[in-house]
Order: sequence, then structure tokens, then C-alpha cells
Amino acid sequence: MHPKTIAEAMIIQQAEYVVSNADYRDCPVSELPEFAFIGRSNVGKSSLINMLTQRKALAKTSGTPGKTQLINHFLINNAWYLVDLPGYGYAKIAKTERLKWEGMIYDYLRYRPNLVCTFVLVDSRHDPQKIDLEFMEQLGEEGVPFHIVFTKADKVKKSDLDGQITRYKQKLLETWEELPISFLTSSEKGDGREPLLEAIQTYSEAFSSMDRSAES
Repeated sequence: MHPKTIAEAMIIQQAEYVVSNADYRDCPVSELPEFAFIGRSNVGKSSLINMLTQRKALAKTSGTPGKTQLINHFLINNAWYLVDLPGYGYAKIAKTERLKWEGMIYDYLRYRPNLVCTFVLVDSRHDPQKIDLEFMEQLGEEGVPFHIVFTKADKVKKSDLDGQITRYKQKLLETWEELPISFLTSSEKGDGREPLLEAIQTYSEAFSSMDRSAES
């Protein structure tokens, strides 16, 4: 059952690991909406997932890049799936393995029917990275809906952070006619949790409404 209000959506009563797969066709058969999280290795993805769900170790954090190597499904409040995807851009694996890895990610993003939105994580401490920009551009070309999540905001001075985000958006506008929706987060401080969960709740309700309309 879906939470009835935004306030209820903030309360994660259930967050459980379901399954990991290397092929989107083996992912859970479900009519529930899915929200994927992806970013470069060590962008803080696992910490963000744990912060969102208020679970200390739902997603395994590691200082070793490339820890996540499968499509990982977590069921949240019996209402939606949080999908932890492997990081991209990690070069210290064999080329053939990397190509297989990337194929797994892109097939999921392209063909998973109940994927509602992909959250692309970007380290707010760094200037725009070519690999992030190219990844987002490819999502746009493929028509995959996505939002940007700036991570580790607590690691940057407030005076520097505003300028950093502004420069990033200016870089995006060189390619995009309209800026993607973005969120500013800190896993340590919990910043950005409420706006992210509000967005997920809103999209979940819209997804459910579409399902009911299709049935009628």
C-alpha cells in the first residue's frame, strides 16, 4: 500500500534487500515503481541510500571503487523499489568486463518498464566531469528520465558551494535547453532527504494513477 501523505512517505517503516541480478530481464516482476541511483565510483551512493532509508547498512559502503557490481533491488514500505546500480567510470577492471558491466546498466535503464526516474549522483566538490556529462547526455538521447543529486555538500564551504553548483549548471546549459531537476544532499547531515523522498512519493502516486487508468 502506498503512503497516503508526504509526511508518511518520510517514515521508512520497511527497507529490505530483495535480490541482485546481472540482467534486467531477471529483475523482480512487479507493478511497483522503481527509482534507480547511479554515479561514478566513490560518489557516496551507498551512504546516500542509507541516509534516505535511515538504515545504517542497507547498502554496503566501501572505500574500494567498483564495490557494487550488480543491479540491486531494495523494497521500500512495500510501495516502491530503490535500485542501487553499479558505478560507472571505474577503469581498474578488464575492458571486456567493463563493457559487459556497462551493457548491463544501459539495458536496465533503457528497457526496465517500471523505472520511473534515475537519480544521477555527482560529487559537489568537483568541477563538471566529462564522464558524468556524457552519461547524462546519453540518458537524454535515450529518453531516460533523470534528476541530478549533488552529494557531499557538507564537504564544501557554503560560500564555495553556491558558486560550484552555479558553474555546474552553466556547463549543463551548454548542452541542455532546460536544466534537469537537481537536489543538494549531505549523507552525514541528512540534508536533501525530504525533497528526494517527496519527489519519489509524487512520482509513485502518478505511476499508480497511470496504472489504474490503464486498467479502466
